[in-house]
Amino acid sequence: MQDSRTDPPDVEEPTETRRDFLYVATGMAAVVGTAATLWPLIDNMRPSADITALATIELDLSRIEPGQRVTAKWRSRPLFIVRRTPEMIAAAAADDTNPGLIDPQADADRVQRPEWLIMVGVCTHLGCIPLGQRQDDPKGPFNGWFCPCHGSVYDISGRVRKGPAPRNLDVPTYEFLDDIRIRVG
Repeated sequence: MQDSRTDPPDVEEPTETRRDFLYVATGMAAVVGTAATLWPLIDNMRPSADITALATIELDLSRIEPGQRVTAKWRSRPLFIVRRTPEMIAAAAADDTNPGLIDPQADADRVQRPEWLIMVGVCTHLGCIPLGQRQDDPKGPFNGWFCPCHGSVYDISGRVRKGPAPRNLDVPTYEFLDDIRIRVG
């Protein structure tokens, strides 16, 4: 006897189910929720408007006399600007090969023009501001800068010579716009 029943026609299973949609929707909601939660934290790490405004400054150097030291403010830190005399330049170049340099660096690598020395005036040990910019400040034995907090001594090129400072005073990125103006930052 032959079975009068026939096999049901092959029905394809749907490849996408409602459960798959729920998984994708839940995952997307989790990603959006995480991003919305983290964005205020990430946005808070940006510099404030007053710091951003000082990110780049232009300075007029025309009033600075040879041998004079001037301090400007850049990114809420002091910027030391020195118009060096030929004697200062010669003293800095003579110490290029001195074996007593803690962080050896040639004077020519620290300046774009030998007459002008431009550095961030923050001690590289603990962030103090070294003395030496004013006429009556102690300049140390190398006619540079002296940090009274822990005794770091810098020479006329801003290179650390004595004390706990691990490296030379930082030289910012700057460019000469012409003979008397610079842009720092």
